[in-house]
Amino acid sequence: MHSIQLANNHDEEDVKRGHLRPHEVRAVQIQAVADPAATMLVLPADVVGMLGLFPDGYRKVRYSDGRIRELAWVSSIRMTILGRETVTNALVADAGTTPVVGQIPLEELDLVVDPQSRDLRVNPESPDAPLLDVLSAA
Repeated sequence: MHSIQLANNHDEEDVKRGHLRPHEVRAVQIQAVADPAATMLVLPADVVGMLGLFPDGYRKVRYSDGRIRELAWVSSIRMTILGRETVTNALVADAGTTPVVGQIPLEELDLVVDPQSRDLRVNPESPDAPLLDVLSAA
């Protein structure tokens, strides 16, 4: 499990606009599993509720056992792991389920999961800041 900090990015934008004070930003620190086999960030409904986020829509998801289900998704979550930060979306799972950090946020933060220990680490090839790959179009 890994410690991650989550915040409602809408609230943070309201602080910048002068509509909220910094201490009014809804934020939470949680423990999550990093799993590059998962696609997105998956948060339990109770955590999403603490952040004050509402569904932006629904996505079909496939579980490792083959089940397919439709889950709500939310947007504008500021996520910080190992000192690296991004704004991302999340699928909303049942309350009380284990949060999962999937491949998309791991790639965006340039974090790697050690295949043997399952430890989450900063990419040793870019220790100071995330390094993202971009393809150029001619």
